[in-house]
Amino acid sequence: MISQAKMNNIEIFELMTDIPKILFEDNHFIAVNKRTGDIIQGDKTGDIPLSSLIAGYIAKRDNKPGEAFIGVPHRLDRPVSGIALFAKTSKGLERMNELFRNGAVKKIYWAIVSKMPPQDEGELFHYLTRNEKQNKSYARNKPTQGAKEARLRYKLAGASDNYYLLEIELLTGRHHQIRCQLAAIGCPIKGDLKYGAPRSNPDGGISLHARSMRFLHPVKKEEIFIEAAPPDESLWNYFYGR
Repeated sequence: MISQAKMNNIEIFELMTDIPKILFEDNHFIAVNKRTGDIIQGDKTGDIPLSSLIAGYIAKRDNKPGEAFIGVPHRLDRPVSGIALFAKTSKGLERMNELFRNGAVKKIYWAIVSKMPPQDEGELFHYLTRNEKQNKSYARNKPTQGAKEARLRYKLAGASDNYYLLEIELLTGRHHQIRCQLAAIGCPIKGDLKYGAPRSNPDGGISLHARSMRFLHPVKKEEIFIEAAPPDESLWNYFYGR
């Protein structure tokens, strides 16, 4: 990750090679396969976020004066990989924000866990509270003050000797929702120390991947389906058949 201080010195070659693989692009949106460790927007680390890298890349590629517009309609946690969608126009951003608010985007995630869930498939429902100081959410079975409803569906999609692959459909979009809800049923995600995994992954990430996204294009009114291959790592490769 490139530091903010060096942003002005990035050459065209560096901009073009430092962004993740582009999965989809049209006049209004661009989606990339976010790598573990990439950040979507700037934070206190000072690392260059994908939003800035992509804006710089598009400006250079398309010979735009200044920096291209890039809006962020949704976010992925830094240790998570997979589909990151950005808006290239304010119109696209406004309309995509509305789709996410209304639950009109179908999002599928893959998660690797070390414990078999109670059932091969099911729906999880919790009330989530967020601790800002800890940057952590807590799942409760009963409503409490400030808690938000969290729902997801999961199914067992694969198994190895020591791990299980879960396919998850996210039905609500809460802070650390998948991480928190899986931990609540005794199935923390591999590498996720914050939510109870016994050890970290070598790259510092967690084994949670935004696998696919489906929505009706809010401007063109066409169905869009985007899919992202998981990281090129031995356990992911085992489940992916790569």
